[in-house]
Amino acid sequence: MVAVWVLHVDLDQFIAAVELTRHPELRGKPVVVGGAGDPTQRAVVATASYEAREFGIQSGMPLRTAAKRCPDAVFLPSDPPAYEEVSERVMATLREFPVIVEVLGWDEAFLGAETDDPEALAADIRRGVADETGLSCSVGIGDNKLRAKLATGFAKPAGIYRLTADNWIEVMAARPPDALWGIGHKTVKKLAELGITTVAQLAAANRAELATRFGPTMGPWYHLLARGISDADVTATPWVPRSRGHEITFQQNLTDPAEIAEQVVKLARRVTEDVRAEGRPAARVAVKVRFAPFITQTRSVTLPEPTTDSAVIERAALDILARFENDRPVRLLGVRAEF
Repeated sequence: MVAVWVLHVDLDQFIAAVELTRHPELRGKPVVVGGAGDPTQRAVVATASYEAREFGIQSGMPLRTAAKRCPDAVFLPSDPPAYEEVSERVMATLREFPVIVEVLGWDEAFLGAETDDPEALAADIRRGVADETGLSCSVGIGDNKLRAKLATGFAKPAGIYRLTADNWIEVMAARPPDALWGIGHKTVKKLAELGITTVAQLAAANRAELATRFGPTMGPWYHLLARGISDADVTATPWVPRSRGHEITFQQNLTDPAEIAEQVVKLARRVTEDVRAEGRPAARVAVKVRFAPFITQTRSVTLPEPTTDSAVIERAALDILARFENDRPVRLLGVRAEF
């Protein structure tokens, strides 16, 4: 009987790689993509090449900070339409293989495959993507989605790695809980308060105690993650965004509450246009505020009922804005509608 596998394909340094295919003369140099490509302006890093990451440059970092860490870096403007076009070509290439393709975003997808040699299939996929787009990808092989996703981290860059029930304990047991897909730094701190500092300890933890500390849903789920248990079903359902949002970084801090509110309304209107174009009503609205010097906070609210009404979305955004302390200068505002 042919074995069933889950493969996770992740394009290496995707955005930077796309830019390098358009600017081959920059290969081997530290490249940073973000904003308008001007580090003197306020914007954040969308991605950085491996050469730039060696200087500690990471996604979400202010461009000015990136420039200080690596003065010789080449800064390029972000070009989402170009990345989307390349992504579509990659996904079309994946669909040419005997697999089920479940797209997760621009640069990654799960593949469901029946094969006795998943490594050979992964190697063929890597070659196919490279031949079609010139891009490199890493492939994680697993017996479910969680293990395949984590395997990709061990495969990067440009490699193949298998993580299954057979080597789960050997590979994961001694690692910290945030090595798991779905556990962040805040949860790690809370787990540490319970004396849980490794994946093995989390797997051995009392489910009832985890449910008490993290809730009846999240607590048991963390326990399952630590044991490497997750869904293995890969579906070809088209990927659709879970939200639409816009944000703006101001070159000069905003301090006038009326002007801040005006900008939030403008962003909410742009978001509403996207919601209507998507044809899917918004169920939740979120507002993001970055205060000077670089403190970011996000708050959200669930709407009484899903809507595409601009007035309702604008009012929700303003109500959320009122929940922030307004005594600090604002350098960035964002509004997001979740479907």
